[in-house]
Amino acid sequence: MNQLDFHGRHAVVTGGATGLGLAIARRLVASGGSVTLWDRDEPAARQAAEALGPQAGAVAVDVAEPASVAAAVQATLAVATGIDALVNSAGITGPNTPLWDYSVQAWRQVIDVNLNGLFLCCREVVPHMRSRGYGRIVNIASVAGKDGNPNASAYSASKAAVIALTKSLGKELASSGVRVNCVTPAAVKTAIFDQMTPEHIQFMLSKIPMGRFGTPEEVAALVGWLCTEDCSFSTGAVFDLSGGRSTY
Repeated sequence: MNQLDFHGRHAVVTGGATGLGLAIARRLVASGGSVTLWDRDEPAARQAAEALGPQAGAVAVDVAEPASVAAAVQATLAVATGIDALVNSAGITGPNTPLWDYSVQAWRQVIDVNLNGLFLCCREVVPHMRSRGYGRIVNIASVAGKDGNPNASAYSASKAAVIALTKSLGKELASSGVRVNCVTPAAVKTAIFDQMTPEHIQFMLSKIPMGRFGTPEEVAALVGWLCTEDCSFSTGAVFDLSGGRSTY
């Protein structure tokens, strides 16, 4: 593992109890930092934090609820000196179905978690970062937000919006010392696969020239760097992790 310098820094990782969020948190702790895992599943978040050690804590939060996010910021700042990095990793795939069969409730749920939740977290954390003149925000988008995956219209649309939000916020904060970037992974094999049909999983694999899925550790390596001071001249940028699928 290459060494990153996150010493003395603190990160909030949403969806940090499992999957990509947990892998990212693990990398940041290994890089000398501390983390607070925000997750809707409080028992899982606390279990994950205990496994990470004394440099990790957990806060129960529903990212789609404004009051819950505001309370999570206050709970985090009660035990941490500040929030140096925010990694927006919480997300759901929604059903694999054609748009004309997509239920309105399912559509709203995907948008609420993947887009509105990210907006709410940024909205609450950005003022804190601006007041300190420093911060790193990393949003987990998806190659689906660039290419559009069939039978995943809500997920694709939400991740396209995450890319656009990243570019807008990056420009708004460009002179503030806060950097905002996103990553666009192709399929990474995590528990989120449990929400997908075998046909959809095979479709995603067929699009990757490397012929394999990414690993959480590969995503964590890039996200970890984007959380450090070394990421100083990149903002509003989109970083691919697609095994060659998306090269633009």
